Amino acid sequence: MESKKSKAELSLLKSQINPHFFFNTLNNLYGLIIEKSDDAPKVVLKLSDIMRYTIYMGKKDAVPLKDEVEYLKNYIELHKIRYQKKVDIIFNQSQNTDYHIAPLLFIIPLENAFKHGVESLTEDAFIHIHMKTDNGIIYYEIENNFEPRKTNEIVGIGIENLKQRLKLLYPNKHKIEIENQDFVYKLTLKIETI
Repeated sequence: MESKKSKAELSLLKSQINPHFFFNTLNNLYGLIIEKSDDAPKVVLKLSDIMRYTIYMGKKDAVPLKDEVEYLKNYIELHKIRYQKKVDIIFNQSQNTDYHIAPLLFIIPLENAFKHGVESLTEDAFIHIHMKTDNGIIYYEIENNFEPRKTNEIVGIGIENLKQRLKLLYPNKHKIEIENQDFVYKLTLKIETI
């Protein structure tokens, strides 16, 4: 009974992951088509890849880490096409491909970095991502700058969703830390995969 409850909760959490992103991308795609932009076909192709991964791989219990990294890279590339401003994006990752991980854990902090950082800044926006593996552990760190928010602005459910999924999938085998200082947001995640 407890297992069924956990699976149902996980399913609900997974279903909340990407609708906002898809909605925004379709709106941007509409704008590119109206402008008859040469970038429209690239956006359609990247969005198709991302949707395919989310729908098919998102159902699995675990995916190869290299596939998850490729998904993040596609997401970043799509955003580079969407934004007509310069953004300093760095993604460093180790090349160990033997690791498997629950899908769609790393995308939430990346979505937030774009939504609450890049989208709100007119210049000097950055997102720095570092991922490495060592002895069965995945280390993921993402850092971005942002504009100060109004105090009455509602915070989304993405990070809470991530924390719940981690608690269900990796009980006592994960650690998540968030720092928010001088208009720089930093999330550090450690997951033991074995």
